[in-house]
Amino acid sequence: MGPGALANVLAALRLPTSPNLLIGLEVSDDAAVYQINADTAIVQTVDFFPPIVDDPYTFGAIAAANALSDIYAMGAQPILALAVAAFPDDLATEILTAILQGGADKVAEAGAALAGGHTVTDREPKYGLCVTGTVHPARITPKAGAQPGDRLLLTKPLGTGLITTAIKNDRGDPAHLDAAIASMLRLNRRAAELSQRVAIHSATDITGFGLLGHAAEIARNSGVGMRFSVSRLPALPGARAYAAAGIFPGGLERNLTFLEQDGYVRYAVTLEHADRLLLYDPQTSGGLFFAAPPAAAAELQGIFAAEGEDLWEIGEVTAEVGITITA
Repeated sequence: MGPGALANVLAALRLPTSPNLLIGLEVSDDAAVYQINADTAIVQTVDFFPPIVDDPYTFGAIAAANALSDIYAMGAQPILALAVAAFPDDLATEILTAILQGGADKVAEAGAALAGGHTVTDREPKYGLCVTGTVHPARITPKAGAQPGDRLLLTKPLGTGLITTAIKNDRGDPAHLDAAIASMLRLNRRAAELSQRVAIHSATDITGFGLLGHAAEIARNSGVGMRFSVSRLPALPGARAYAAAGIFPGGLERNLTFLEQDGYVRYAVTLEHADRLLLYDPQTSGGLFFAAPPAAAAELQGIFAAEGEDLWEIGEVTAEVGITITA
C-alpha cells in the first residue's frame, strides 16, 4: 500500500491504547513499543511480502532480514519471531520448506528464536515475520527527535527496487542482482550495535517508502526539514542506469507523487531525473538511517570505518520545513 492510501486508512481508525504504549499509531514509526517496567520495553513489528527473487530459500532469508530490520531501527534486540505465510495449494512442499528455512536461518543469525506462526492459502506466495524485541526505554531510537544541524547517515546503498524490477522485465544484469541480493541478505544487526555507542537523536530503516519517504517521517515527527546531496548518495551497481532508462517499480511512482504534493520536496534545477527516481526507490531490507549531532556523527563514522562497516553521510537536518535536494 502506498504512503498516501495508508495515511488515509489510519486516519479513520479508532484504536484502544494504554499508558504503557510508548509508541503506537499516533506517529509513523517502525514498530510499536510497550513498556513492561522501568528497565524493559518490548518492541513489536510485522512485515511480509511476495517473492522478490526466484530462489525460495533466498526469498525467505531476505523477507526475514527485512522484518528484523524494524527492531534494529528502534534500537532494540530481536528475541522472538513468528512466521506469517500465504501459499497456493499447488506449490511444491519443498519450495515451502526452503522459504521457511531461509527465514528460520536468518532469525538464528539475529540471535532470536522462531517459535511458530500462521499460514493461509493464497494464489500468490507471501512470507514474512512478526518479530518481538526488547530495549531499555531510554535507548529507544524513534522517528522523532531530529534537530537542526544533525547529520544524516545511511548504512546501505540504494537501488534494490530498480534492480529487481529490471530483472523481472528481462532487462537487468545478473551481476547487479547478485550485489542487490547480498545487500538485502545482510542484517542491520551490526550497524545497530555500533550506533548504540553514540548519542543518536533519531533512526529508521529504509524500506518500501524509499529514502525520502522514511526521511520525511522523521522530519515531520520532529518538526524539522532536511537537505540531501545526491552526489553523496550510495547506489548499488546498475541502479542509476536502470532509473535513467525508465525502469522502475510502481511503488516508486506512488512514493514520488505523495511527497511532491504541496511542494514539500524542492529540487536543484540541475538534478538529473535518474537521481530523483533513486530517492524514491522502494527498498527491501534497506539500510539504517540516522540523524545524529555533528560530533556523534563524526565519531560514528570513525567507529564504522574501524569495524569495516559502510556508513555514508548524505545530508543534514534543517530548521526549514520540507526537503531540499541539491546536486
